[in-house]
Amino acid sequence: MATTQYSLNNTTLLVLALVFLALALPTSMARVRNDHDDHNELIFRLKLDSSSSSNNCWDSLIELQSCTTEVIMFFLNGETYLGPSCCQAIRIIGKQCWPAMFGTIGFTNQEVDVLQDYCDDQQTTTTKTLHGKLFP
Repeated sequence: MATTQYSLNNTTLLVLALVFLALALPTSMARVRNDHDDHNELIFRLKLDSSSSSNNCWDSLIELQSCTTEVIMFFLNGETYLGPSCCQAIRIIGKQCWPAMFGTIGFTNQEVDVLQDYCDDQQTTTTKTLHGKLFP
């Protein structure tokens, strides 16, 4: 009885494997495309061309990762300070790169709006300040 059950399990596994292969093969064949086009499309979507703006996008993402603690404290403890480099990264990603990237690293749309508003206000205040004096 145990031998029959063992061979039945092997047969079942073999049939399931063949069914899986039969289903996977046509879909993989249907997706054959020109690799060169895919490569160029990926470069375009990720902004990996040689322009300085694409380098700014990646640098800003790395900078945002390095100031994650500041952002967390900003929301959890109500600390109203983010460093200039953190705000610059938020502005660059939001305005020049991929605003949807904020969602992929865990920020909600509302949190992104708050961060961008804060950083925009900080930039406005900074540009109005010269040698510690606030100009209208």
